Amino acid sequence: MTDKITLAHGAGGEQMDSFIKKIILKHLSQNIKNVEIPLSMLDDSSVIDDIVFSTDSHTVQPLFFPGGDIGSLSVAGTINDISVMGAKPIALSSGFIIEEGFSFDLIDKIVKSMATSAKQAKVPIITGDTKVVEHGAIQELMMNTSGIGKRTKVLDENIKTVKRYRTFSQRWLLDSNLQPGDAIILSGTIGDHGIALMSYREGYGFETKVKSDVAPLNHLIESTLKVGGVVAAKDPTRGGLANTVNEFSEKSNYQIILEEEKIPISKGVHAACDMLGLDPFHIGNEGKVVLGVVKEKAEEILAEMKKHPLGKKASIIGTVGDKKGYVVMQTKIGGRCIISKPIGDPIPRIC
Repeated sequence: MTDKITLAHGAGGEQMDSFIKKIILKHLSQNIKNVEIPLSMLDDSSVIDDIVFSTDSHTVQPLFFPGGDIGSLSVAGTINDISVMGAKPIALSSGFIIEEGFSFDLIDKIVKSMATSAKQAKVPIITGDTKVVEHGAIQELMMNTSGIGKRTKVLDENIKTVKRYRTFSQRWLLDSNLQPGDAIILSGTIGDHGIALMSYREGYGFETKVKSDVAPLNHLIESTLKVGGVVAAKDPTRGGLANTVNEFSEKSNYQIILEEEKIPISKGVHAACDMLGLDPFHIGNEGKVVLGVVKEKAEEILAEMKKHPLGKKASIIGTVGDKKGYVVMQTKIGGRCIISKPIGDPIPRIC
């Protein structure tokens, strides 16, 4: 029997990892001289001739949700994927695939939202494409945004600061850059986007307490680079915090030790997860970043993050251990448990 694609293959967990490695990389992974960060490294963006390039497609349902919509999500998602490499986003493209019969008023509202988010981030949308397909061919609207970024002196100075404290050979912020002793910093509460969207979609009512965190993070990340000492960064989208820290651990080949009591989770997300049997560590976010930083600069970087509106609830949530391998969490009751990647996404179609 021929294997079939399921929702889990696009959900950010183990099944998506397997699909990408077995199918995508088998055909598209190429060694090209001027590609510094290739597709095969599976970071959030690739780098060619010092140009950082990323693309992201959006199938979120519903299109409008508490705290955002597919327009703001598409802009923020691509900006954040470029920013976590340490680059400065400079321009975006936008592609629309619209179902025949879609409302002019709704598409106007979505494009207006995109413009607002792009202006907030100071990253213009400069090119794009529009296609309309027959009614029933897709579900209302799907979008793609791509973006480019460039290297700046801010990143170079950040790396100079890193080198004052330990050996560092990379030119970009990569998942594989972590070393023993580095601190792990989270910019704020987890699970807000997934819970807000699911609650609104299913009618649970938690959206009265929880709103999506969708936001461009480029200014927040730049402020931490100006302090110096950042070695890795990643936005915990599909698969949530659990997927992000496991990617850090797998690619760096070191254990990550988290402290449960240090991980900020809002009361609304706690309540929803308890009622629905969900793990907040597996739920996607769209306005948070996880940083790996040299331990000597951790407190200074944390203080800088807390000055920013998107980092007020930032916390140092763990450290990189000297053992190989996996993510372990020190629980509030004094035990330890392993934090694994989710197999799929407990809340599909959130981005």
